[in-house]
Amino acid sequence: MIKRKLMMVERIMYVDSETPLNVVYTARINGEISEENIKIALDKIQQKHPLLRVSIDHKSATYPFFVEEKEISPIPLRIVERKTDQDWLLESENEWYRIFEDKKNPMAQLVWVKSPTASEILWVMPHCLCDGTTGITLIRELLALLDDPNIEFNSYEGFGSVNDFLPADFNLKKKKRKARFYVMMAKLFFLMQSKSKNRNQGKNYALHRKLDAAVSKKIVEKCKANGISVHALLCSAFMQAFKEFQGKNAKGKVISPVDVRHFIPEIKQDHIFAFAPTVELSLKKGTQDLFENAKHIKKDLLEKIEKTEARELLWMGENMHPIVDRMISLLKSSKGGHDITLSNMGKIDIPSEYKNFTLETIFSPTVAFPWLNSNTLVTTTYNQQMDFTFMSNENFLPKEEAKKIKDKAIELLTS
Repeated sequence: MIKRKLMMVERIMYVDSETPLNVVYTARINGEISEENIKIALDKIQQKHPLLRVSIDHKSATYPFFVEEKEISPIPLRIVERKTDQDWLLESENEWYRIFEDKKNPMAQLVWVKSPTASEILWVMPHCLCDGTTGITLIRELLALLDDPNIEFNSYEGFGSVNDFLPADFNLKKKKRKARFYVMMAKLFFLMQSKSKNRNQGKNYALHRKLDAAVSKKIVEKCKANGISVHALLCSAFMQAFKEFQGKNAKGKVISPVDVRHFIPEIKQDHIFAFAPTVELSLKKGTQDLFENAKHIKKDLLEKIEKTEARELLWMGENMHPIVDRMISLLKSSKGGHDITLSNMGKIDIPSEYKNFTLETIFSPTVAFPWLNSNTLVTTTYNQQMDFTFMSNENFLPKEEAKKIKDKAIELLTS
């Protein structure tokens, strides 16, 4: 039975009981699927993952905690008639604002944008439960069960606290001193911050673009020829595009989340988990060259990943609970020191052919952060096609300007 305090990182993504912060993962299917099979699939997926059977109690203790509900309802299915190829994006934006507050319902929702021949399936979950890998896992499991409802999954135990991830040689005494120092520094930092009245007042939006296989292949070949990674080229292109349109106001920095499963193998590829350590990457001083910058970013990223102590980060975070509200308030009011949060989920490994349907494509996840700087880019590659979702809010980055930045970056990638 799960009953544990939300980790610090989960609390930041939870924000509070009134603020929705959901991630939407979408797949497009050609062929016929039945409502009954979707319900069977949802039931089996819910039985497998403990976090699909929890609610958040934010009233009984100082800090919110997850409680596993014995009598929880099945994952709800909402069916919408499909009229155009863009309906999924509209539904995705609608689902950003869903509040998962009812203790009898799980913190997940499935939306089926349905027509006789083509459908989109949207998984919706609060970000405090899930990362990008979680969403891909849920799509993979749902499709496998729609194809064969007799498949059985093994369930797993949720972890009790971050201490479950600590190595045997973890020096608690030494680390506690370090943690106290960090908390003290953080409190000082927040004291020195002037209270800003800035807030994300604008309408959130998502821009979408999918590149065809030929163009996507060219980008990959270009990266191989120049000894750089696709991720480094993406960072370089988007920072350069920001620079082009924002001039001196561009920060020349991106924040990049890294899959925590690289660092903590006990968190399995198919487990639901929310924390992704982040690294900050910046352009090389004194160069405008796209590939020079990408080489610098690739080297920097590898060095920073090498130094990332994910287990210690999780543990350290647990000492920061008293200042989480201040962190959230800063995120809501500060422009931040970066242009964009850039999450490249890479190649998605899910079969495309099934007995009664084909998986035509997967769209990059969408999300609407309530932060003042909510600039976010997510990229995925499925069926050799690169896919981009670019999210922000009108107040911070007008949609028209975001379109120009996105188009410029893609032009840099493909030219």
